Amino acid sequence: MFFKDIVGHEDIIRHMKSSIERGQVSHAYIIHGEPDSGKKMLARTFAQTLLCEEGGTEPCGRCHSCVQAASGSHPDIIMLAHEKPNAYSVDEIRSELVETMDVKPYKSKYKIYIVPDADLISQQSQNTILKTIEEPPEYGIVILLCSNMDKLLPTVKSRCVVMDTRPVRELDMLEYLQKNMGLTEDKAHFCIDFAQGNMGKAIKLATNDEYAQVVETVVSVMKKIHDLDVEDLTQSMENIEKFKLSINDCLDLMAMWYRDILMLKVTGKIDKLLFRDEYAILKKHASLVSFGAVEEKIEAISRARRRLEANANFDVTMELLLLTLKE
Repeated sequence: MFFKDIVGHEDIIRHMKSSIERGQVSHAYIIHGEPDSGKKMLARTFAQTLLCEEGGTEPCGRCHSCVQAASGSHPDIIMLAHEKPNAYSVDEIRSELVETMDVKPYKSKYKIYIVPDADLISQQSQNTILKTIEEPPEYGIVILLCSNMDKLLPTVKSRCVVMDTRPVRELDMLEYLQKNMGLTEDKAHFCIDFAQGNMGKAIKLATNDEYAQVVETVVSVMKKIHDLDVEDLTQSMENIEKFKLSINDCLDLMAMWYRDILMLKVTGKIDKLLFRDEYAILKKHASLVSFGAVEEKIEAISRARRRLEANANFDVTMELLLLTLKE
């Protein structure tokens, strides 16, 4: 991967290149942004550039170091992983990062640790990392990737250079999806509307069958939301629970369903709708609810998101949400 191939994130790329050019690379970074927004791609490209044997502000892509980095086998780029889907264990942080930092790089100027989902690290483990980033060896670099800055300790944040990803411009996304992926204009616009500036999410929707299933499942629930009986509610819960790990995408799609309803109520036009194929159902739903009711339903979706982020019971939260949307 080259910086020039990354769509968007110009400010972050400019900062990374400038720090390399001036020889002022920090020992600790936080790249913050929503899931799939390109954090890992930025970190890996930065790491590859830092270790490139040609020493420029773009990886050459040809040297042995670049080839190893591109294949994910570079011994001086350590990508941490966690076995549990929602947490790092203390042992994982200690054995994969803290206890190995003192071992010098195998062949490079730097030894770079990339930590995805850093907001899943417990406070106890963060304190362990804190000692590492306060007094790192001169070759040590830690790059924390996170979606929720509130989960990181203030002491950790204060010792890192923080870079926030921003939504990618629609025109840039459209050009990439059409030229590089061969999407039709309609399919590209659907992916863009769904992704809301998140390039990774747009690509996943275009290429990942599971993402397509998420869309299909949520649309099927929303189409009959006003007619749900107890049996339908149970079935809807079972369908949504299959995508528990993608629940934010489910909630985004529910909110977009009501955004389409608002659009219909305001303009009556089909061309601005995300779910154009469901125009007849959306029009019927728009006739059943007031502006105030639509706003309340969108707020209920946001409330459910906050509860799930606070580790509230999934089944209870989603059942309450579906009942609220049914009203």
